[in-house]
Amino acid sequence: MFFKLLHTSLKSNARIGKIQTDRGIINTPVFMPVGTLGTVKGLHQRELINDVNAEIILSNTYHLYLRPGNKIIKGAGGLHDFINWKKPILTDSGGYQVFSLSANRKIKEKGVYFNSHIDGSKHFFSPESVIDIQNIIGSDIAMVLDECIPYPSDYSYAKKSLEITHNWLDRSIKRHGFYKKVYNKNQFLFPIVQGGIFEDLRKKSADYISEKKLFGNAIGGLSVGEPKELLYKNTDLVCQRLPVNKPRYLMGVGTPENILECISLGVDMFDCVMPTRNGRNGMLFTSEGTINIKNKKWKNDFSPIDITLGEISKSYSKAYLRHLIINKEMLGSQIASIHNLQFYMWLINQSRIHILDDSFYLWKVEMIKKISQKI
Repeated sequence: MFFKLLHTSLKSNARIGKIQTDRGIINTPVFMPVGTLGTVKGLHQRELINDVNAEIILSNTYHLYLRPGNKIIKGAGGLHDFINWKKPILTDSGGYQVFSLSANRKIKEKGVYFNSHIDGSKHFFSPESVIDIQNIIGSDIAMVLDECIPYPSDYSYAKKSLEITHNWLDRSIKRHGFYKKVYNKNQFLFPIVQGGIFEDLRKKSADYISEKKLFGNAIGGLSVGEPKELLYKNTDLVCQRLPVNKPRYLMGVGTPENILECISLGVDMFDCVMPTRNGRNGMLFTSEGTINIKNKKWKNDFSPIDITLGEISKSYSKAYLRHLIINKEMLGSQIASIHNLQFYMWLINQSRIHILDDSFYLWKVEMIKKISQKI
């Protein structure tokens, strides 16, 4: 069994479960650190295991295709061997990255033509070629190619885009096959719900991908600039229509508040660059609220970064981390990134505990008040 639902909390749709892959179990809800190019910026793999306790990471098909390229990854025996990571990997299809190149790509029924952001060279992604690339990468969970439309978009564009996305899904399934082995491991394919902010399109897409009976389902095209009220409304709408017995992955989300609210709506899987990107720029998430470590108020504060979290957060003072960040020392970015990921993992683990004892809803309300404040 790929996914086992263990418990759904009272007063919300928050749930805990387990995803079984050939490279290990993933406990849900889960946050996936983003390792776009096969590395979570500034972190060793051993730190992801020992300090962050990551059960799965996310890498990106578009970026890995461009650098180091299919030949290198295949020669290494797949991405796991290339980066020395034994646990599961999910690969985004690269659709979001390609479609963010609005001035340098053309979308056709057969696929998308685009220019590399690195050197301007011309490339083409089809649903089939994206599956082929992810087979070479050897990810445990692979995503289909879709079009992530911008916010705002008009209805006619969103409708036409959804038709292309669904067509690409059918072609992806045909290329992949339900039980295809990659480097002698099962690779599970996820479709993606699209439809912009339009309720009828979101319903149509959720129903369409549910009929495909794949191993899990993703929700895309959110957290692209829309108000958070629309993020929650559309996530709720889709979760109510997706199968209960399949994991639900909300792509690219998000802030700690976003994650707690969307766990409450029934989402199981999350990813976002925010913990590491914000950490490198001196923004820390803590159990008491957010900190701009560059502020002078922390210059003489020798208390731990966050006594609630892991060893890294307990071992270094705010004053020392400020000193490192202000002076652009690499260690500062590393400590801040590990700390923020530890916070996200702590938040997820606390969520599981409160889901299990049916106190999640009230805990979530209080926790959001606390972690959303600036200190």
